[in-house]
Amino acid sequence: MKIFKTLLQLTLVFSINLSGFAQAGYDLWLKYDLVQNEELLDSYKRNLQSYYLNSNSLTSKAIADELETALSGLLGQVPERTTSKNEADLQFLIDDGLDLKNDGFTIESQRGKTLIKSKTEVGLLYGAFKLIGLLQTETNISVLSIKEESKIDIRILNHWDNLDRTSERGYAGFSIWDWHRLPDYLDPRYKDYARANASIGINATVLTNVNSNALVITQPYLKKVEALAAVFRPYGIKVYLTARFSAPIEIGNLETADPLDKNVQNWWNEKVKEIYKVIPDFGGFLVKANSEGQPGPQNYNRTHADGANMLAKALKPFGGNVMWRAFVYSSEEPVDRAKQAYNEFQPLDGKFDDNVLIQVKNGPIDFQPREPFHPLFGAMPKTPLMMEFQVTQEYLGQATQLVYLAPMFEEVLKTDTYMKGAGSTVAKVVDGSLHDYPVTSIAGVANIGTNINWTGHPITQSNWYAFGRQAWNPELSSEEIAVEWIKKTYGCDYSVVTKLKDIMMKSWEASVNYMTPLGLHHLMGTSHHYGPAPWVDNLSRADWTPYYYHKSDAAGIGFDRSATGSNAVEQYAPELEKIYGNINECPEELILWFHHAPWDFKMNSGRTLWEELAFKYQDGIDQVREMQSQWASLEGKIDKVRFEQVSMLLTIQEKEAVWWKDACMLYFQTFSKKEWPDFLEPAQKELEYYKNLRFPFAPGIRPRW
Repeated sequence: MKIFKTLLQLTLVFSINLSGFAQAGYDLWLKYDLVQNEELLDSYKRNLQSYYLNSNSLTSKAIADELETALSGLLGQVPERTTSKNEADLQFLIDDGLDLKNDGFTIESQRGKTLIKSKTEVGLLYGAFKLIGLLQTETNISVLSIKEESKIDIRILNHWDNLDRTSERGYAGFSIWDWHRLPDYLDPRYKDYARANASIGINATVLTNVNSNALVITQPYLKKVEALAAVFRPYGIKVYLTARFSAPIEIGNLETADPLDKNVQNWWNEKVKEIYKVIPDFGGFLVKANSEGQPGPQNYNRTHADGANMLAKALKPFGGNVMWRAFVYSSEEPVDRAKQAYNEFQPLDGKFDDNVLIQVKNGPIDFQPREPFHPLFGAMPKTPLMMEFQVTQEYLGQATQLVYLAPMFEEVLKTDTYMKGAGSTVAKVVDGSLHDYPVTSIAGVANIGTNINWTGHPITQSNWYAFGRQAWNPELSSEEIAVEWIKKTYGCDYSVVTKLKDIMMKSWEASVNYMTPLGLHHLMGTSHHYGPAPWVDNLSRADWTPYYYHKSDAAGIGFDRSATGSNAVEQYAPELEKIYGNINECPEELILWFHHAPWDFKMNSGRTLWEELAFKYQDGIDQVREMQSQWASLEGKIDKVRFEQVSMLLTIQEKEAVWWKDACMLYFQTFSKKEWPDFLEPAQKELEYYKNLRFPFAPGIRPRW
C-alpha cells in the first residue's frame, strides 16, 4: 500500500510539473487544448474519426504523430488510421498533377470527406498543420476549399549561436544546440523546434553565428550537424552553416584565403564535397565578410562577387546556395554609414553566380525600431536579394519588452520602391515577382533560446510565428496573424482575443515612440544596445556612437541625408528621392532620419519639433500603461503562470519607457534650450544619473573570457 501511495504521489507531482511546464509556454502555438465551442466540437468529432495516409516515410510518421496528438487534445479522441482510402474521413493524397509550386497544398471537402493534397509529403505535412490550425481557431471545416503555396522558396531562421552555447544578441538563455553532447544525445527540444517551424512553413535553418567559427565545418562538428539534420529532415527543414572566409588558413593550413587562388578554390571544393558526403541535403553557406572585422575577399583586393562566386561554384553541383550578407561598412569612417552597402553591392549587380543570394537587412543601418526600407531593394534586378529581419529584439527592448514585430515587417514589405513604377513593393522584390529571380529567400534572426518558453517573453513567441507566416506569404496582414497566434496560444475567448490583439497591434508603435520617435535611430547604449545613451560621442569611430546618428546642436536635430547633406536619398527611386529629400514632404515618422530639422520646425499637429518629440515620448509611455491596464483586465482568463510573467514584464517595460523619455529629453534639452512641455511628465532623475548607469552584464553579448 505504501508503494502504491508513493507511486500515486510521484504521478501527481509529475502531472503538476508537466502542467506548469506547458503553462509556462513550452508548447508555443502548438497548444492542443480541448475545443470549447461544443457545436463545433461535435462536428469535428463526427468528421475526423479516421484518416488515410499511404506512406511509412519519416515525414508521414511526423504527419500521423502530429495529427493524433492534436486531435487527442483538441477533440478528446484519437482518429483511427485506416488502409481504406474511400472510407477515411480525412485523406492525405500525393497528386503530381496539382498546379502548385514548392510544397503547396490543397484542402477540399468532397462528399463528406476532407482531402489534403500535395505534390510532396512535406506539402501534406503543411496541410495537416493548416487543418489543425483551423480546429485550434474554431473554424467551420464542413465545407473547405483551400489552396496555399509559399511565395518565397527558402524561408530560413538565422541562429546567431556560438559553439560554446552562448548566443550573440540572444535574450532567451543559451543556444538550444548542445554541441558537447551531440551527435549521440538528441534533446527532445530539437524535434519540437522542427515541429514549430514546419507548422508555420519555415523550411531552413542556419545553426551558427554569422561571426563564424571555422571549427563547425570540421569533421567532428559535421557529424553533430548531421544528427540535427536527421531530426529536421522529416519536417522539410534543411540545414545551412556559416562559413568563415579565412577557414582555408585556420583549418586548412593554407597561407591565404584569396578567392582567386587555385589552391583556395580547390580547398573549398573538397570541403563542400566532404560536407555533402555527410549531409546529402545540406542547404549551403551564410557568409558575413568584410564587416565588423570579419575576414573577406576585400582583404585580398577582391570583390564581394569574387568571394561569393568561389563558394557558389563549389556548391553548385550539389544544389547548394550562398547567402552573402550585405551588412558591411568599411574600416574607414564613412560620411554616412547608411550608404555603404548600396555603394559596395549595387555596382556588382549581375556579377554574382545564379546560386548566390544577397542577404539585405530591412533598413540601411541596423535593425532599428523604425527605418526606411533598404535602398538596395529594387536596385539589383539581376541579383536575387533576400530580406533579413531581426526577430530577436536587439534594439527593441530585448526580451524584456512586449513588442509585436509583424506590423514593422508588414510596413517594410508593403512599401513601394517605385523601381519599376508604382506597385513595385519590397515584397515583390523579395518574392522574385518583380525581377523574376531564379531563387528567392527571406531570413529571420532567431529569438530562440533555452528558456522554458523558448523566447524569454511569452508574447514575443508571436514574432517567431509572424516571421514564418509572413515568409510563407508576405501579403498577410499583421492583424490577421496576431489573431491566429492568440487563438492558437491563448484560446478563442472573445475578450482575450480582442484585448490581446489590441495590445500587440499598438506595441511596436509605442516602442518607437518612447525610444526613437520621428526617425531618430541608434540612440541605444553602445555594445549592449540596452537602454538609451544618446550622449555617447567618444568611441574610436564616430559611426559607432549614438551622437553620429542624431547630430543634435543648437540649430536642431537629425541626420541630413538630403541633397544638402550626405545625399543618401539619391539611392532611392526618383519618386521617393523627391519625397524623402524634401523636409516638407518627408513622412514625419522618418523626418529626423533624412533631415536635420530646426527645434521650432512646425509639424502637422501644429506643435514644434521640440514639442512633438516630447509628445511622442509621453505618448509611448501612455500606450504602455494602457497595455498594462488591458492585460490586467484579463486576469482569470489567462493561465496564472503566463499572466504573472507578462504582468511583471509590463511593469519593467513601463519603467524603461519612462527611463527612455527622461534620459533622451533631458539630453536633447541641453541643445534645444527649450522649456519642458507642461504635458510631459517631469523627469524622475537628473541627466547625470542616467549618464552614469552601467550594464556590464547585459544579455546578448558573447562573454570575453
